[in-house]
Amino acid sequence: MAFLTSGRWISIMLKQIANLPRSIKSLVMLCADVLLLPFSLWTAIGLRLDIWQFPQLHAWWVYALPSLLAVPIFVRLGLYRAVVRYMETRALIMVMVAVTISVWLFAGTLVLLSLPPVPRGALLIYWLIAVLYIGSSRFLARAILRQLASQQHTGRHPRRYVAIYGAGSAGRQLAVALRAGRDYAPVVFIDDSPALHGMEIQGLRTYSPEALPQLVERYSVSQVLLAIPSASRVRRLQILDELERLQVEVRVIPGISDLVGGVVQAEDIREIDVDDLLGRDIVPPDQALLDANIRDKRVMVTGAGGSIGSELCRQIALSEPQSLLLYEQSEFALYSIEQELEQLLRAKKLNVKLMPVLGSVRDETRMRDVMTHGSIQTVYHAAAYKHVPIVEFNVTEGILNNTFGTRATARAAISAGVETMVLISTDKAVRPTNVMGASKRFAELILQAYAIDPSICTRFCMVRFGNVLGSSGSVVPLFRKQIRAGGPITVTHPDITRYFMTIPEAAQLVIQAGAMSSGGEVFVLDMGEPVKIVDLARRMVHLSGFSVRDEANCNGDLEIRFTGLRPGEKLYEELLIGDDVSGTTHPKIMKANEHLYSSAELEPVIERLHEACERNDHDTIVTILKQCVSGFRMVNEIQDHLYVAESGARNLRLH
Repeated sequence: MAFLTSGRWISIMLKQIANLPRSIKSLVMLCADVLLLPFSLWTAIGLRLDIWQFPQLHAWWVYALPSLLAVPIFVRLGLYRAVVRYMETRALIMVMVAVTISVWLFAGTLVLLSLPPVPRGALLIYWLIAVLYIGSSRFLARAILRQLASQQHTGRHPRRYVAIYGAGSAGRQLAVALRAGRDYAPVVFIDDSPALHGMEIQGLRTYSPEALPQLVERYSVSQVLLAIPSASRVRRLQILDELERLQVEVRVIPGISDLVGGVVQAEDIREIDVDDLLGRDIVPPDQALLDANIRDKRVMVTGAGGSIGSELCRQIALSEPQSLLLYEQSEFALYSIEQELEQLLRAKKLNVKLMPVLGSVRDETRMRDVMTHGSIQTVYHAAAYKHVPIVEFNVTEGILNNTFGTRATARAAISAGVETMVLISTDKAVRPTNVMGASKRFAELILQAYAIDPSICTRFCMVRFGNVLGSSGSVVPLFRKQIRAGGPITVTHPDITRYFMTIPEAAQLVIQAGAMSSGGEVFVLDMGEPVKIVDLARRMVHLSGFSVRDEANCNGDLEIRFTGLRPGEKLYEELLIGDDVSGTTHPKIMKANEHLYSSAELEPVIERLHEACERNDHDTIVTILKQCVSGFRMVNEIQDHLYVAESGARNLRLH
């Protein structure tokens, strides 16, 4: 009973010390050193001469000399400035240096004062014991403080047990960072290298990946943290395949080169991104191609605040144009991208003039004036309505913005003497089943007609690609939101597939493709293999630590619910209208050779289409699109809100 009482008293006292101000804690350490140094000297002389009374060879005040000489040195070397709870092994080196200096000063002081010298063997023992006592006191205090902090936090929020996959530099730094934090407790390392299996690193045992299922159960592991930034995407995909069946949450830490100062921190852990699941190795960009149409030139981006437009602006800014004109219809989007770019330019110390301009791409006069005033040389036209169902319900606006907005931009570029205009197109322009895709293909036809006109000096080209990860309307953030909400995960159709690419990779390839243009090309980006959306949803569920509830597993956590194809949506997308495709000097960029019209053939059709849009004549709009856009077929009836309302009114009048 007395033992329990004393133990509780010690625990309370330690907690009170742990909660003291830092200045008081430093004073406690100083007092401990003042007592430990004389004790170290007495112990050293006793071990060397086997004399254990006090004093031994010298007067009692000689034993106070080590403290008087050492403490100022300890203060000067910063031993009392270190935060004990976060002290690392490097602190032991400083202790050794400080003790060494103090021992030499002590020996010299004895000589100066003509006192009996301490035997050399005793001095060596004194040095060893002083290093042991001073160093051990700090690491013992660190262990106590960390344990107290862990106990205090556990009472409120229990720490999560995690396994670190990768026992290299990143994994070791991650383990240190997690132990210093309050949310995660690393319990094991997992590594592919057989040489590390069975070894202890940072106090954690290292196992092979095959042992993970047993380790997850034994240690109640709730997360696996991937600390393998140097691994290729293909190898990372293989590892994710192995982890998926465990149904534990998997997170990733970024590469050391991506972190400021190369320090891994616990808050840098992120969720698995879908690009980690694609296994695509990104080809490093060709800097010469990135610079060709940008460096020291005056560049304009339409739709600058959108998903693709904003990333284009970031990449363009890094290539140091003379000026960058941000053209955007949304005031908030324009403000946001301008603020972000100004911060980026300050951080990178780049001298680029930013020109934020509000306006619609349908306003040809304003576009021409803006381009002329800015002496624009290169235009990246990213402004478009891209959300398929929304354009299906707003046919006229979709055509006016996507088709006639592109036409207005191109005509303004010609009038302003722009050297190059690059259209950001989409795979939905290939044999489209929706108005959005047809409007983008019609925009391509307009630029192709201008490109073959010998009287026009501006170079036009188009870059066509599929879905980009993280863009507005992407399924990935939707799935993540649904997983956090507990489901259900909504997928339109069990067989629907899509191509995916990251936004930065797409933007870099767009810039490089534009630099390779000689005029009129339709460039197609290599999107890799198409991904089945339901498989993507399943993997995201599993790697978030949950199971899918279906017929085979009635007790699963999350349900995947099929909602049916949306208006204008098709099961799979294509990148080529025909089979006539040729390669380029870039392995990820191809060139499609497709049917086109001359300006003389296209202009009368464009005028009829414009008149139909002004009248909201949806039947005529669809008829013209079917005549001009190869492979266009609508999988649904016309869904436009006005068309449906007018049809309903006509039916009422007939009855």
